[in-house]
Amino acid sequence: MASSIAWNKIFDDLDLHNHDFDVAPAEITAAQIKQACQGFTRVTDKEVYRLCKQYSREDRPQVFKDKGLFILPKRNGSYYIVKGEGYVDIPNITDEVQDYHSTLDFELKSSVVGDSEMQHVDFAYANSLIRTFMNDPSLVLMIRGRKYSPDFRCKVQNFELHISSIQTEVDAGYEGRDSIVLVEAKNSSTSNIIIRQLYFPYRQWTEQVKGKTVHTLFFEKRLIGGELIYYIWQFGFRDVNDYNSIELNQSARYRIIQNPQ
Repeated sequence: MASSIAWNKIFDDLDLHNHDFDVAPAEITAAQIKQACQGFTRVTDKEVYRLCKQYSREDRPQVFKDKGLFILPKRNGSYYIVKGEGYVDIPNITDEVQDYHSTLDFELKSSVVGDSEMQHVDFAYANSLIRTFMNDPSLVLMIRGRKYSPDFRCKVQNFELHISSIQTEVDAGYEGRDSIVLVEAKNSSTSNIIIRQLYFPYRQWTEQVKGKTVHTLFFEKRLIGGELIYYIWQFGFRDVNDYNSIELNQSARYRIIQNPQ
C-alpha cells in the first residue's frame, strides 16, 4: 500500500484537504511530492514511483480511501488526483475449467523453468490458447514492453482529462488480420485493478493503429490443487473516449494439456 504517512504530509503541504474534488481533479507534480517527502528516510515514504503505484483499491493510502480518490498520470512527472471509481472488479470465474489440448505436437519443457507473468503468457500463446480464446488464428506477437502514448483527451468520471506522452506497458500484444489484442498479466489472484492498466494501452493503440479493432485481456495463472490453471478475462470499452465505460465481454479458465514426445 502507498504510504499513508507520506500522503498525509503531501495533502497538508499542498492544502489538498481543502480542495473540492467534486468540482475538479487536483494536479500534482513529482517535484511537489519529492519536496513534501524529503524529510522521510524510508524509500516507501519518499519515492514518487512507489507513492503513485496504486494498482488496486487496497493499494491506496488512507486519505485516498477516505475521500474516494485515485491517481492517474497526466504526463511525465505530473499527475491527476480524481474523485470517483478508478478501478474495475476482476470477477472470479466459476465456470468449469476447460481442458485445452495444445496444437503443438511436442511438449514445451522449458515452460517449467521460471514463473514470470510474461513466461505464462508466452506459454499460453505458444500453445495457441490466446488465439483460441479470441477465435482469431491470425494473431502473432508484435507488441511488448514500455512505450509512450500519443496525446489524447478522455472522460474520467465527469471530467475531461488531457493525457500527454505517458509511459504504457503491456505484457504482450498480438496483431491479427483485423484486430490487436493487448494483454495485462498477473501471477496471483486479483480482485480489482486500476482501469488505466487496460485503458491507456487501449487508447494508445487505438490512436496509433487505424483500421483494426483493439481488444484488452486480463490474464492470470493460478495454482488450484497443485494444478496450473489459466484465467482469461476480455474487457472492452463502450465509448473509446470514456475511461469508465469499461465492461466485461467474456471470460474462461483453462487447463492446458500438452502432447508428450
